[in-house]
Amino acid sequence: MSIEVGNKLKGKVTGIKKFGAFVELPEGKSGLVHISEVADNYVENVEDHLSVGDEVEVKVLSIADDGKISLSIKKAKDRPRRPQHKSNHNRPPQQKGEDFEKKLSNFLKDSEDKLTSIKRQTELRRGGKGSRR
Repeated sequence: MSIEVGNKLKGKVTGIKKFGAFVELPEGKSGLVHISEVADNYVENVEDHLSVGDEVEVKVLSIADDGKISLSIKKAKDRPRRPQHKSNHNRPPQQKGEDFEKKLSNFLKDSEDKLTSIKRQTELRRGGKGSRR
């Protein structure tokens, strides 16, 4: 399999540094798995997750003009998709509009009530409507 962006490949860890791990790929090439791409959780020390000689599956993230290959272990894992939120596509459009209108009218009513309450409190602090000097 050729090394192209997006491909998943098997490789062997050949070196570990503070910033990541070097992985030997097919065709004699090697790439770097940055520390942020080693695992889904926070990685403080790469050696806690990988050892030299480990066989890993990696995904090719990018290939720079100078030939440097950026890899990811965490993006190579097949993850189940998150469940989608239930959509309201099954309801007729009129019902959606009615729900919106009802919510809007309730919101406006609540807003007016709150504003009236605030105005009353403000007037009481000032001494009423007609107490200007």
